[in-house]
Parts: sequence; C-alpha cells; structure tokens
Amino acid sequence: MGFGGLGVWKPTGVVGCPVTVAEIVETHKERGVFCAQLHGMLLCFSQLAFILFFAGILTADFASGLVHWGADTWGSVDIPVIGKAFLRPFREHHIDPTAITRHDLIETNGDNCMFTIFPLAYLTLVTCEGYPWACYVFSLAIAVTLTNQIHKWSHTYFGLPRWVIILQDLHVILPRKHHRIHHVSPHETYFCITTGWLNYPLARLGFWQKTEYLIENLTGHKPRTDDMQWARKTE
Repeated sequence: MGFGGLGVWKPTGVVGCPVTVAEIVETHKERGVFCAQLHGMLLCFSQLAFILFFAGILTADFASGLVHWGADTWGSVDIPVIGKAFLRPFREHHIDPTAITRHDLIETNGDNCMFTIFPLAYLTLVTCEGYPWACYVFSLAIAVTLTNQIHKWSHTYFGLPRWVIILQDLHVILPRKHHRIHHVSPHETYFCITTGWLNYPLARLGFWQKTEYLIENLTGHKPRTDDMQWARKTE
C-alpha cells in the first residue's frame, strides 16, 4: 500500500478508492460523538433504572402499610370468609405479637409469594427497552415477597443472623425498635412493615388519621372498634 498524493491514502490493490486524511479524522470524530451519546444514554438509562428500583421498594413499603392499616382498622372477624382467614390473624397479632416468630417459612411467606410469582415470571419476557420498568417491578415484587419475613424478624429478639441485625440497625429493613411504636395501643400509626421508611413522613402528615376521619364521616363506621373488642377480651 502507499500514498497516492499528499493527504490521500490508497490501499494497495484497491482501485479507485482513495481515502483522505480529513475523511479519516471526520470518521473518528463521528465515532467519538456516537460513543459519547451512547455513554450518556446508558448513564441516563441506569439512573432511571436505579430511581425506579428505589421507587419499587417505596411502593412495597406503602402497600404493606395500606394493607396493614386496612386490616387493623376496619372490618370484623365475623365477616364471612375474609374475617377468619384474613382479619383474625391481625387481631391476634396485637394480643400475641411474638406468635409470628413461631411460624415456619411457608406459613410466613407463602401468601405473599403467591402474589409475586406472576410478575416475576413476566420479567423473563422483558426486552432491553423495558429494563427500567423491569427494575421497578422486580424491586417491588422482591420487597413484597420478603415483607412478612422482615415483619417476623422485627419481632424476633433471639437467634437472628448477624447480617439481619445489621440491616435492621442501618434501617435497610424494618428495625425492631422502630416497629414497637406500632404495637403501643391503640395501634394507630407506623403501619408500614417492609422497610418502615414511610412511617415517619406519613405520621407527620397525619395520613392515616385523616383517611380514617374521611371514611368515618362517609360511612359512619368507627376505626378499630373490632380490634378494641379483641383487646378487651384479654383484659
């Protein structure tokens, strides 16, 4: 190969395809711009994925609080089907909070796993374009799956693995001391039991109390009447 004139490079054996130095430089510039754009896009993509991953955990924490609040506050164990199957364990939990620590792995986590197995299976079909959304669904599903286990750990004071205690102390998951606030009668605050991150801001906003006030005025039903009756049975 050789040069066929100043600033022109001719590949040997290739006829009629001179490439100027300027063209080579321009090509490298275009590649550099493309790489920079790709890097920026991937950075934004990863930041969005991280934000949505974090949002999934917050959603799970709020959902745990909403379900916990609803079951603690409204309804009666005399309601057909859901009364004994769903509401009664919440009433009994306030009477004997440590009973949950005697539940085995399946009893503790089985119900939540039934809800999350389908969204987790769906994630196996997600393409790269749906990656940020997949991060949200994944973190939400995993956090929901672990919620009852985390709640169980918050009532366990002996024999916890060291790494669980560290996560509790760092408030990555629901701490034991933090959850005790909810178990002070009349059990009207700090309902979130996945991480507990939303308990303080929701309490500051008076979110649960305002919602209860609204529902009571619309329906005439007073909050926690059934829970209080259960508490009186043990006095």
